[in-house]
Order: sequence, then C-alpha cells, then structure tokens
Amino acid sequence: MGRAVLRPALTALSLLVPLPALAENFALLIGASTYDNLEERYWLQGPANDVALVRTYLTDSAPVPFAADNVTVLADGVEGAGRPTLQGIRDGFAAMAARVGPGDFVYLHFSGHGTQAPALHPETEEDGLDEMFLPVDIGAWDDSVGSVENALVDDEIGVLIGSLRAKGATVWAVFDACHSGTVTRAAPADGEEVRMRKLDPSALGVPDSAMADAEATSRALPDPRARPASPVEGGNGDGAFIAFFAAQTTETTPEKRLPRGAPGRVSQGVFTYTIFETLAENPGVTYRQLGQEVLRKYAVQNLALSTPMFEGDLDGYVFSGEAGEQIHQWPVREGAFGLTLRAGQLQHIAEGEIVALLPTAASAVSDAVGYAKVTFTDTFTSELEPVAHAGLPALDVAELPKGSYARKLADVVDFTLRVARPDGDVPAVVTATLDLLEQDAGGRLVLVPAGADADVRLAVMPDSTRPDAIWLLPGTGYFEPSKAAQTPSVGTTDRQPAEVAALMQDSLERMGRAINLLRMGGQYSDTDLNVDLRLQTKTRQQRDLRDLDTVAVPVLVPDDQVHVLAQNNEAFPVDANVLHIGSDYAITHFYSGRLQPGDTLKKGLFRITDEAFGRDRVVVILTPAEPQSAIEDLRFLGQSAVEVMRGGAAQDSSFAASLRNAGFGQVTRGAVALEDDSGPAPAILQFDIDTVAGN
Repeated sequence: MGRAVLRPALTALSLLVPLPALAENFALLIGASTYDNLEERYWLQGPANDVALVRTYLTDSAPVPFAADNVTVLADGVEGAGRPTLQGIRDGFAAMAARVGPGDFVYLHFSGHGTQAPALHPETEEDGLDEMFLPVDIGAWDDSVGSVENALVDDEIGVLIGSLRAKGATVWAVFDACHSGTVTRAAPADGEEVRMRKLDPSALGVPDSAMADAEATSRALPDPRARPASPVEGGNGDGAFIAFFAAQTTETTPEKRLPRGAPGRVSQGVFTYTIFETLAENPGVTYRQLGQEVLRKYAVQNLALSTPMFEGDLDGYVFSGEAGEQIHQWPVREGAFGLTLRAGQLQHIAEGEIVALLPTAASAVSDAVGYAKVTFTDTFTSELEPVAHAGLPALDVAELPKGSYARKLADVVDFTLRVARPDGDVPAVVTATLDLLEQDAGGRLVLVPAGADADVRLAVMPDSTRPDAIWLLPGTGYFEPSKAAQTPSVGTTDRQPAEVAALMQDSLERMGRAINLLRMGGQYSDTDLNVDLRLQTKTRQQRDLRDLDTVAVPVLVPDDQVHVLAQNNEAFPVDANVLHIGSDYAITHFYSGRLQPGDTLKKGLFRITDEAFGRDRVVVILTPAEPQSAIEDLRFLGQSAVEVMRGGAAQDSSFAASLRNAGFGQVTRGAVALEDDSGPAPAILQFDIDTVAGN
C-alpha cells in the first residue's frame, strides 16, 4: 500500500504531535476440508491447498507486503494452522478487528462447502433461505430452533466483515464455495478429481418440507433479467468492501487437480486458482479487470456450471496497490540446484521452456547474455540450466551478471481439443464410432481415456431424454438435467458408425474453434491500445441505450438489443472486428471497419432471439492499422452452430494468420511473442452475456 514519505527535517513542535501509524495488510484464510459430523464422501480435498497457495502468494509474491505474522490461517490439513471451527472463525475475526485501523487492508478467503437452509429471519432474505459456509464442526438441523448447528450464516458473515470495515479498513473477501445447484456426475474425471463445493441441505437433516415452506415465502421479483442477490452482504463501515463469489446462489462451483497436465498437481478450487494465476501474471490490475479475466479463463476451461459474481468497489487496484504491467520476467537466483526463479506453474512457466538471461530488467532480448532451459517447476519456483540457443553458447553460471533476469520468450497456446471417451460399457455402435473418430480426426482433436484430463467429456446416459445418444459435456463431466435441451448430443439410432463419427467430428471441431478463439484472447488481452469500448443495450420497455455492466455478466431476453460504442484515441488508425459466440458455439461476424484517429463507432450489433439460450460472448478484436492498408476483415472466423440434437487461401496479416491457425489451421500449438517494439499489440476483448427466456 502506498504511504506518504516523512521528511527528515522535523521541528520540535512536530515531534510532540502523534504521527499516524503506517497502514498494514492483513489476511484471514479459512479452508474447511474434512467435517467432523459428515460422511467422508462429503469431504473435500482442495480447501487446504487453496489456503496454502494463497498464503504463499501473499507472503512471497503479492505486489504489496503481507507480513507472515499478519496472515492468520484456519484450515485443517495445513501445518501450523488453527482449526476452522465456528468459534475459531469468530475468534479469528475478533483478533483481527482488534488489530486493524484506518487505511489498513484485509484480505479474507473462504474455501469449503456451502449450503442453504430456511432463513432464521425470513424478512432478511428475498428467497426465504439463509446461505451458509460450513465450518469443520458443522452439526445437524435442529427442528426445535429452525437452524443448523454451528453453521456460519450469511448474516453473521456480514456482521463480522462489518466489524473490520468499522475500523476503517478496506476488505476484499473471496468466497470459493457455493450454496445450491442441480447437477449430476455423468462422466468420470481423473480419479474423482472434480468435486462440487456445495452440500445438499438433506445431508444436514434439513427436511424437504422445511425448504419448500421457506421457498414459498420468497419475495424475489420475477424479472428474468435480474441476477440472484449477493450471497453475503458486507455489513457497514467506513472501509471499502469488495466481494468475489465463485458462483451465484443457484449454482455450483468445482474443485479439480490443477494446473492442467502438470506433474504433482493437486486439488484446488478452480475459482481460487484462476484468481491467483491471473494475479501472478498481472498483479497491477483493478478488481474489475481481474473479474473480467477470470470470466475469460472460465470460458476457455469450458466451465458451464458457474457464473462468478464480483461486487463492491471494483475500480480500485487489487490489494489497494497500484497499476502495473504484465510480468514476463523474474530475478535469477543461485540455489542449491543451480539457477532458480521465484516463479513457476502459476506464472505459466513450463518444464522444457527456453528463457532468455538478461543483464538487467530493462534489457532487450537482443542483449541476452545467454539462454536457459527450465528443468523443473512447481507452483511458485523453477530451476534453470544454461543451454546453447539462438547462436549463443551455454553460459557459465559464474559469468552471469549480478542482478540478472530471466524473461519468457513466448506464451504457447495449445490448440488441441482433448475429448474423453465415455465410461463403462457402451453400445457397440458407440465403440465403433469412437474408433472411427480417432482414426479420422486431425491433430487438433485428441481422444483420451475416460476420466483423463479433458476439455469435453463424452457420456452415454440410459436414463436421460436421449438414451441412445452420445452427449458432449463440459470438462467437469457434470450434467444439468434442467439444461438437457441446451446440451449437445448425437443420436445413434438407425445410423451407421461412419455417419455418427462424421457428425461427432463436425460438432467437436466447431466447439474447438470457438474455444480456441477464446484461448487466443488470453494472449492479446493486455494491450496499450487506447480505445474506449462499451457494450450497450436497449429493450422494448427502455428504448434509450444504457451501458452493460459486463463484469456482472448481464442477463438479456428475446428482443433485447446489443450495441457497441467505441472511440479511437490513438494517433493512428485501428481496425475493429466484432463477433458473437453463441452458447451453441455459433460464431457470427457482425462488423469489420476502420476507426481513424478520433473516430467514434456507434453500431447496433444484434437482437437476442429465442433460438438458443445460455452463455453468449461478444468478442471485439482491435488491430493497429497502417494508413492506406487493407482493412483487417476476420469474417472467415464465422461458423454455424453446433446442433443440440443431430443425427482458396487468403493473404492474412500475421495476427489474422494466428487466428486462422487457432481454429482453422492444422497446427496443434502456437507461440505468441512477448516482446515486440513495432507498437501497440492487437487486442481481443471478451464480454459474457447470459440469454434466458422472457416472461
């Protein structure tokens, strides 16, 4: 946190005036994994790992200092931590409230199970239900008092947070838990690697009749555009409050083994890992920018189950810090095993990667004194070995200048779509279909065994609405019965395996193209292009255009319109392309054109229809342009939808070529250079929108 600098010359009078205490940073990290009174099948694996990751980040890597003594850990399975019982959590808040003061910053983290129960005070809850975080000593429902023993209820969490804000502290709270949702496991995931962080109220003995009675008191407005209310309010106080929730109150949120494909990966909350992976790459962001990048990464991971919520003072910088640039380099240290970095998998450093060794942080790659290969990496550290590369011999470690840095040369984008086979005994036509698909699929489509890490999981569900079909599920392997009509599947009845395989390949390639376009967005989201961009909407009832709060994932209904407003503040032309990726994986190109310096683009893009409902995305691609050059036209990215139920080379710019490879070429991996002195890089900006049926 920034502080005023005191001048060394002090008058005698000023020495008598008490000076304000320097502001400090505090954290309370809570992770509940194993529950004293619940069956082991309800236990979690990830919360302890979440807390360990967050603690290490805060004390070793955060852009503002967190003294180890100021970080309190309540987590079972973490050495030296206190137990996250209800009383332990209350005591942790009380101890912190006694220490914080005006200007201090407090980070709160909750990882574990959530659930719902009839509200103790129904007048305070629109839906008639209390949201609860479950401490490890959670008990059972007590019908005599109408509550769950030892539950940490949303109202109490708000009071506890308010006790910190009342002291003048800024509070950022992250809740990696969920409270509701109806999903079933339809495909296995790597030794039960994916678990949902929500507990059905019945597991705590809450009667179905009590839940029904509580829900009958709901005062929620029937506005289809309305989002569920915030699971937790931040109480009152002078300090600012920011809250990140892994899911809405009607959804689930997963934990799985991360990072993908890495040796030694462990179960982590997907929400927790995504937040801190983003901060490790770019710590100097606002809460709003962080939320937008989390949404983009969720899209790439094909996580259709969760809609994270971001509320509060989102335009401040994370940890009350300052703006900063994306980090692609780190100081080189000499360790017991040679050269080391305090950066690892969280910063997207991979074993086998080549990095440049630079004499200073400001040096260009052309000034490299040598190169090194990453021989080992874990979450926060890497080990390097000098190698001959790019015409330079392997550097003698003794000759490495003091203060040297290792810089990434490129970010590698994996264009493959990993598809997991169905589990168990399946009809012969399905086996024959998948064998043909594996033979005919190109290098970008890879079939892996059931349960292996995958982007898409195939399932045969005899009890579903289409028992003959092969279902194409998200990478979690979970299926939402209420959304069966929106989930792609390919029927096999009265079809030969070759016909089914052709339909499967077509559907999977369309899904892969849409996902790869979003993957490319991660490489071009950090740009210096000075272009103001807003999405706007108008409805039949409200004819005036209004801005969409894109970090909140706005909800639109049929006949709502989406418009774009952009202004080029650069001294050179910028080309703009606007695309829409539907929940059915259709990619529609709506606009391509050039904005001259000072130009403003005002354009209606599309109207919501009732053809498909779900998570849609607007993708805006901005590219710097040379005067008198051809306009960058990316309409070749368009494709028709993946049916839910279904039985000549252009001269591209280098940027357009990378997009073509992402979805339409044959390469399986692409590298995006990190150092380019030719001017501002292109930008790919993604905005999520949910479409639902109207009243």
